[in-house]
Amino acid sequence: MLPARTLIHNRHQRQLPHGFRFLGLALVVPGVVSPELPTTFAQPVAYGDLLSAILALLALATLGTRTGTVLTWVFNTFGTADVLFAFYQGGRISLPDTQGLLGAGYFILTAYVPLLLITHGLAFRILLRAKAVAPSLSKVRTA
Repeated sequence: MLPARTLIHNRHQRQLPHGFRFLGLALVVPGVVSPELPTTFAQPVAYGDLLSAILALLALATLGTRTGTVLTWVFNTFGTADVLFAFYQGGRISLPDTQGLLGAGYFILTAYVPLLLITHGLAFRILLRAKAVAPSLSKVRTA
């Protein structure tokens, strides 16, 4: 079994990249992406990423508390759904078949999204393990 402090430290490391999800806002900045990029794709992706970043930072600020655990679950569930919805939307507008729509924002999809998916998976794993090995309150207070 892992000690509670180790689990909290692991969650902290896995959530940190999500604090930078404001990068998705680049999809609504003129000149970064093609003007032909549909707003039905760009706006939900951009603002979903912004909300995910806010949730991640709130969860990071409250780690080690019951509220932090709840916020981590909310953030991780919403963030995963946001990334999967973006994939769905990208498929609907045939994003892989239309080259150049993302313009300079292509790096988000090629470098950053895989990192987000991996850390979401790891965060779920840690959250599920933490629930299975949750220490009693008296042990946490004495540590």
